[in-house]
Amino acid sequence: MTKVVVDPGICGFTSIIETARLSTSKVRITITTDCDMISRLGSELKELDWRNALGSLKDSLVYKSAFQHVKHSACPIPAAILKSIEVEVGAALPKDVVIHIETINSKDG
Repeated sequence: MTKVVVDPGICGFTSIIETARLSTSKVRITITTDCDMISRLGSELKELDWRNALGSLKDSLVYKSAFQHVKHSACPIPAAILKSIEVEVGAALPKDVVIHIETINSKDG
């Protein structure tokens, strides 16, 4: 099983994504969160063919479902779900993803 913990930022809705490989083509996704939108996304993605999740963004089952349920376009959870699937099926090594945000105030303004 692969476990990914996501602190998505200012919304404060930490999500825990657990991905378990069920067969050569199927994975089970379990998402624990207080975010209603991500909970609905998780309910729809409980079990899926991982080959239909990975690949192009426009064809990804994860992003198609996120389009239906998640109203915040910068939400990092769909990408985290895909990273979790990649690690679980051996398509990627487990390595943290970091988005570091800074604001720089300019005096030229």
